[in-house]
Order: sequence, then C-alpha cells, then structure tokens
Amino acid sequence: MSREERILVGVFVGLLAGWSFGASLGIESTASALASLGVLLLTGVLRWDQVAREREAWSTFVWFSVLIMLATELGEFGVPRWLGETFTGAVGSVSWGVGFLALSLAYFYSHYFFASNTAHISAMYAPFLAVAIALGTPPLLAAFVLAFFSNLFGCLTHYGAAVAPIFYGAGFVPVGTWWTIGGLLSVVNITIWLVVGGIWWKLLGIW
Repeated sequence: MSREERILVGVFVGLLAGWSFGASLGIESTASALASLGVLLLTGVLRWDQVAREREAWSTFVWFSVLIMLATELGEFGVPRWLGETFTGAVGSVSWGVGFLALSLAYFYSHYFFASNTAHISAMYAPFLAVAIALGTPPLLAAFVLAFFSNLFGCLTHYGAAVAPIFYGAGFVPVGTWWTIGGLLSVVNITIWLVVGGIWWKLLGIW
C-alpha cells in the first residue's frame, strides 16, 4: 500500500469510530466528517480542486442543509403540534375507521415538508398515535400502520430520506421524474399495506 492509501484507511477507520462512538464522547458526526476531510487535505491525499469539482455534491449539501433547517424550524414553531390539534378537531366526530384513514394519509403526505424520516417521526408520530387511539383505533393497529408509513413515505421526494440526496446527487433521475414516481409508488404502497395488510392483520387478530 502507498502512503496515501495507508492514510486513507486510517482516516476511514477513524471516521467510522467517530460516527459510532462520537455521541458518547460528545463529538458531533459532522465534526468527525469535517476533521477527516481536513486530514485528507493536509496530508495531500486529496487536493482542494478535486473536492471543488464535485459540483453535484456541493449542490446537494447546500439545499439539503436548508431543508433540514426548515424541518427544524417547523418543529420549533409548533407546526406538528398544531397539525395534531387540527386533525383532532376535524376527525373527532367520525368513526375510528374513517378518522384513522384520514390521519394516516395526513401523516404520510406531510412528509413533503420534512427532509428526514427521523425528524418527521420525532415531531409527529406520538401526537398522531395519541389522536388515533383517542378515536377508538385499536392501539396495536395504529402503532403498526404509522410505523410502517414512517418508512414508506421516504420514497416521496429526492430529499425525504437520508439516502435520497445521495442517489439524486448522482444526476441520473430528474426532480420531476422522482416526484412523479414517488407519488405513484405512494399510492401503490398505501393500497397494499392498508388493504392487503389490513386483511392479514384482521386474520391475525390485531384489530
């Protein structure tokens, strides 16, 4: 192995350690990544012109950071709580089946406003689950459906899940195509999970 390759392996192992144990040591994952990049630049393994040429990566980095901050600000301004209260009033007088369907769809498609599955789940899962149970939805059914939707809604947009910007940054799928296919897949997924899945859960006695 050359000197550059040995340095790269060392930085790679150090970065994995930083991401794995950084939280317990008080080291942010972003700080670990920037420190690793700094080592590669200082040792000459990477040159700045090589980094600067990654235009798609820089573009993804800039607009994705804006979307992350937007989701954070929505949470700080109480938008998820307001949505929960609004839907509580809107579906409070209907049967639990109709109300839970409306809540589930609202939970799913509100992901257009989030740039992270984790941010969405942290902000809205508990309030929507509480409202669903208050309507009379079987608790296990409500918990399962919202949990499954918390994965399925990642297909909607090119920023909706952690891996989406990486795939989009490769430049093979235009935004319009991604949103169109994501919308169609959402309908297919919801139909399969609520209709076929609902029948199966009924046979299992979940509801």
